[in-house]
Amino acid sequence: MPDKPAPRNRTLQCTAADITKLARKNITLARTATVQKIVNKIIHQDLFIAAKHLPPAFADLVILDPPYNLSKNYNGHIFTEKEQGDYAAWFEKIIQALQHTLKPQSSLYVCADWKTSIIIAPILARYFQIKNRITWEREKGRGAKSNWKNNLEDIWFCTVGDKYYFDVDTVKLKRQVIAPYRENGKAKDWQAEESGNYRLTHPSNIWTDISIPFWSMPENTLHPTQKPEKLIAKLILASSKADDIVFDPFAGSGTTATTAKKLNRRFVCVEINKEYCCWGQKRLEDAKRGGSIQGYQNGVFWERNTAAK
Repeated sequence: MPDKPAPRNRTLQCTAADITKLARKNITLARTATVQKIVNKIIHQDLFIAAKHLPPAFADLVILDPPYNLSKNYNGHIFTEKEQGDYAAWFEKIIQALQHTLKPQSSLYVCADWKTSIIIAPILARYFQIKNRITWEREKGRGAKSNWKNNLEDIWFCTVGDKYYFDVDTVKLKRQVIAPYRENGKAKDWQAEESGNYRLTHPSNIWTDISIPFWSMPENTLHPTQKPEKLIAKLILASSKADDIVFDPFAGSGTTATTAKKLNRRFVCVEINKEYCCWGQKRLEDAKRGGSIQGYQNGVFWERNTAAK
């Protein structure tokens, strides 16, 4: 018999009975769907099939996290590393399949590792306006004897056109001030609190405050490339308004859907793996009862391994 998980292990899993029950909440598309049919739904389907039936111009924000150009097993769905030209052609098909879902003022965030970034950047530049490249520290990285340890990933920030929504005030980072500066005896750009002195800082395109989900966190699943809710929350808050529709074409374990729900956004998700869909449904059920986002409290983001007092 397998060992029982540690008492504090909160990794989400689904039993066979869970999968049977929760799969009923997923939908598949056989003809062009209305927005009402797909909103707040997980579509259990291959993206290239589902995309043909998605309605036009429904997405206010797209968070695109496709398989990177690495060989990896996604719960039985094997993605094999491709030659750069082959991966570029595959990625461009994704962009072409999704273009009609975007509004003229939509934004798009595309996740990648550094090798994949080299391939996709020229493609994104052909179809969108690239506004920035965010690099975030993935503190769990494998060591290497003949190379530097790789523990960073990219997120490309793109827009359809010149007009787009961006709210910097929703994504400021709360940092502790080590040497607070005063002007005429008064605090300058910081505030004294019981636990210390803090400043709200404008976010840069280098993020070092993200914690990868681990076994004692309730958002953790067995997905091999799960994104943290805190990371997705930054994208959603900066580039969408309440009740906007956030579209995730490679939903994985449901992080985008769950985070969107917690932040009062609507969502549309597509995922080919049945068990991943069920993890997403289970996380959405938990989100109905409320739920916080690790590292995001009182309307601000906190540095990694810190929290509001």
